[in-house]
Amino acid sequence: MLANPGTRYRAFPAIDLADRQWPSRTLTRPPVWLSTDLRDGNQALFEPMNRERKLRLFRELVRIGFKEIEVGFPSASTTDFEIVRHLIDDGLIPDDVTPMVITQLREDLIETTVRSVQGARRAIVHLYNAIAPAWREIVFGMSLPQIVEMVEQRIGYLKMLTAQQPQTEWVLQYSPETFSMAELDVSLAVCNAAIKAWDAGPQRPMIINLPTTVEVATPNIFADQVEWMHRRLDRREHIVLSVHPHNDRGTGVACAELAMMAGAQRVEGCLFGNGERSGNVDVVTLALNLYTQGVSPGLDFSDITAVARIAEESTALPIHPRHPYVGDLVFTAFSGSHQDAIAKGFAAQKDDALWRVPYLPIDPKDLGRTYDSIVRVNSQSGKGGISYLLQRDHGIVMPRRMQVEFSAIVQALADASEAELSSAQIWEIFERTYLSPLKEQPGFIYRSHRLFDAPEGQGIALELAEADGVMQTYQATGNGPIAATVAALGIPLRVDSYEERSLDAGAGASALAVVEMARPDVAGSRFGVGMHPNMATASILAVLSAAARLAAVDETVA
Repeated sequence: MLANPGTRYRAFPAIDLADRQWPSRTLTRPPVWLSTDLRDGNQALFEPMNRERKLRLFRELVRIGFKEIEVGFPSASTTDFEIVRHLIDDGLIPDDVTPMVITQLREDLIETTVRSVQGARRAIVHLYNAIAPAWREIVFGMSLPQIVEMVEQRIGYLKMLTAQQPQTEWVLQYSPETFSMAELDVSLAVCNAAIKAWDAGPQRPMIINLPTTVEVATPNIFADQVEWMHRRLDRREHIVLSVHPHNDRGTGVACAELAMMAGAQRVEGCLFGNGERSGNVDVVTLALNLYTQGVSPGLDFSDITAVARIAEESTALPIHPRHPYVGDLVFTAFSGSHQDAIAKGFAAQKDDALWRVPYLPIDPKDLGRTYDSIVRVNSQSGKGGISYLLQRDHGIVMPRRMQVEFSAIVQALADASEAELSSAQIWEIFERTYLSPLKEQPGFIYRSHRLFDAPEGQGIALELAEADGVMQTYQATGNGPIAATVAALGIPLRVDSYEERSLDAGAGASALAVVEMARPDVAGSRFGVGMHPNMATASILAVLSAAARLAAVDETVA
């Protein structure tokens, strides 16, 4: 049993913000995005990226459209320092992309950090220190006045160093680390001290970044914290308010979305949520959530599979198959009711209409995904999915009662195999069920036919073969090819329904005939299928198919 939470944990207190505005707001624009895949994401890897993998991921982040990229922790890693210098010295950073480097509030580390990006057209220097009570009291043993003094001194030192290099546009980012667990008046005091020390203004841009270093409360509380700060920060018009959500409670994306409603203009995160502990906010999910609400995220995920593969190769971390938008199975439905609704949605969807396909919040094609794997069949599937695959891949449109019949056959095989059935396997079952009797069932193996006019109506001379190849000719008349064929077989058969239609181009035949038939000594009815370029021939084959299946049942019972 878990310990009594009342003795070990406490709920994070609600924020006194009676006139909060964020709940009534709607997101209408994307944030400024910063990718921290190369820094926060990298430090969370069991095996950090080497130079080659880091550079490859950097190029992909640029291609996707990130305009701010945290490229490393150069004061803590020689590898990071060298990679940052390589990016700058070799001109690998596009003019519209700003690198960011991070360090703690120590003068020697700040000096190394500035040196790592000197010569860049524009650079963000990210300074941070922890401010929550547990860190102040347990880790650092510092009072609030001491922390404020340290922030002022170290930012003053950064201001002095950067003033000596006017060829670079310097931007300060300050993060009160552990903001999510700190008292709001403490967070405000240190942030305003940083703003004053940097002298933020029209010519001195600055970012205040509020991290959920550890998620300890519900997303609405984080939104309250952000809105509280948004209203009270000094020189607010000269500040870009940023958030850096983590995912300890599994609500990093929700925290980011509500924080943007609360006034945040910028979001830091990793492509697929990599990061310390449970991860950083998942930028792909966040961006595509916006996209599904009609907001262009400003990032190019039109080939999401390629992005995923590069991220996996760079980080050596697999992406979960059910990851939102990206996982290999996220657009795959095995459930019968889901498959039926999806198939109907595709049939109704118009190219120029709002997207309204059930169970699919986004068009897979917008992400460079195909429809091939959306409906897949296992023991949980139903007639809708099976019918969809046959129609999509072979042009077969089954009547509804035939869907019921065939799905029972497929699912019995799926249960027996305890595995997923591919579209090719379903087609093999279809052929074996409906088309093979015309080639294998003794007495119904089709060889040829000849139609002729007769006084009673339509006449037919039908040649069928036995299993040993002996040919038999059956002749009869009726009011059409179907009735004539039934009469020629000499079996008491009843035709319950008949449908014919043209097959889709490329399906291997031009006509499909489906007949439902019954006989008095067999319970229920059976469907037969005929496929042939000539519709009359297709209808004759369909009768033979159904008759052969009914005969096979009769033989089994006997």
